[in-house]
Amino acid sequence: MKINTKQLLTLLLALTLSFGVCASETASLQEADIDLTNHLSLQRGAKHFVTYCLGCHSVKYIRYLRIALDLNIDQKKVLKDIAPEGANIYDQMHSAMNKHDAEKWFGVQPPDLSLIARSRGADWLYSYLKGFYVDKSKPLGVNNTIFEDVGMPNVLWQLQGQQKPVYKKVDGKQVIEKLVIEEPGTLTPQEYDAMVNDLVNFLVYVGEPVQQERQRLGKYVIFFLIMFFALAYLLKKEYWRDVH
Repeated sequence: MKINTKQLLTLLLALTLSFGVCASETASLQEADIDLTNHLSLQRGAKHFVTYCLGCHSVKYIRYLRIALDLNIDQKKVLKDIAPEGANIYDQMHSAMNKHDAEKWFGVQPPDLSLIARSRGADWLYSYLKGFYVDKSKPLGVNNTIFEDVGMPNVLWQLQGQQKPVYKKVDGKQVIEKLVIEEPGTLTPQEYDAMVNDLVNFLVYVGEPVQQERQRLGKYVIFFLIMFFALAYLLKKEYWRDVH
């Protein structure tokens, strides 16, 4: 089967977006403050995702109803404050962009982010969303310290502002030492950090909505196994007491 150049480039871009193969894997990561018991943070993160991410990316393995139940929010409040206009409480969180338009505009459909936090980790996501900087040599005008040659625009630039890199020499090579704000955004750095943390917190929750329940039940399971082991050991001693 022959593959033309356009198909090959599309395949490579798809692999890059899906698996994040990049030269910045060794970049240091900033630590995200993940707290799945903080329902207010998760609510804000869900709203941020719908506002800034759902236009391109889906999280199709969760429904608005599940968010309402898990976060103890009234269903009408979820539809009013979180879900996009016209959404149903039973809807999955699908992107508004269809596959045909995505492939036309980007060459490949942006990946679903349901499991991105489990795949990449919270610290990676947090650092990635804070790592965009201006790079005029790139088609989209931006690059990323965590994901070099990133194929995604900085959709949060109005909030964060425009960052520029400060370089230093390491073994004769120019490497990025830090990023500094060149043009301020609508949020202060502290406000932007909190906003990104809420968004990452939500993506961690989406990756495993039952995590809190699993951890709660896990304590009882371990206790049961310990008790069962003790009873099994005593039973074994009773059975083998007269065996010489």
